[in-house]
Amino acid sequence: MLAVERVFGERPRVLDGSRAVQIDDVRLSLEAGERELCLIRMHGALEEYLAIFEVRGDIEVPLLEAKEFLRG
Repeated sequence: MLAVERVFGERPRVLDGSRAVQIDDVRLSLEAGERELCLIRMHGALEEYLAIFEVRGDIEVPLLEAKEFLRG
């Protein structure tokens, strides 16, 4: 959660224990044994998977990639 706050500059809402967080309408979720960071846009109860980033060691690298992806 601290890494998400550092990268995105705001405190996320923690979901599903500590494996997923939400910022505005976007959820960041660690999946596949914490080897993938999924970027999911929430539309009410519906989920739209936007991208998946590989996690290799430092979580901040895929978080930065996700932030750049959202900036578009």
